[in-house]
Amino acid sequence: MCTTDNLNPDVTLRDFSREWILSASRSSGPGGQNVNKVSSKMELRFDVMSSNLLSETEKTLIMKLLAHQINNEGFLILTCQTTRSQLENKNKVIEKFYQLLKKAVKPAKKRVPTKPGKASQEKKLREKKLIAEKKERRKKPEDD
Repeated sequence: MCTTDNLNPDVTLRDFSREWILSASRSSGPGGQNVNKVSSKMELRFDVMSSNLLSETEKTLIMKLLAHQINNEGFLILTCQTTRSQLENKNKVIEKFYQLLKKAVKPAKKRVPTKPGKASQEKKLREKKLIAEKKERRKKPEDD
């Protein structure tokens, strides 16, 4: 198997063209005769687990984060039918594929806990006082 040591960490620079399957079909929705006779919708299928260009950690990250777009056979399926041109849809679906991969394998930033600033603390206290005063005005006057 491959490791991340011998690969460029940026997945957008890897050539996945041998590993995905592109197919064209007829688009759905409005479009008149063009939709009925031209196969402009592009579908990209990518078998995540059998990829030679991804490390095992990248594969598990992708399987976890893109699970809603991966079918039971382990294929990541993306489609594009936004334009009337098959070539434009092909380019868009490939761009979408690389964006999704880049987003999925990007390490999450570690949250650095911070304390609220003085201005936000004072604002919170002012708002609490306003709410308390509003509730106080709602009370019925006491009979002495």
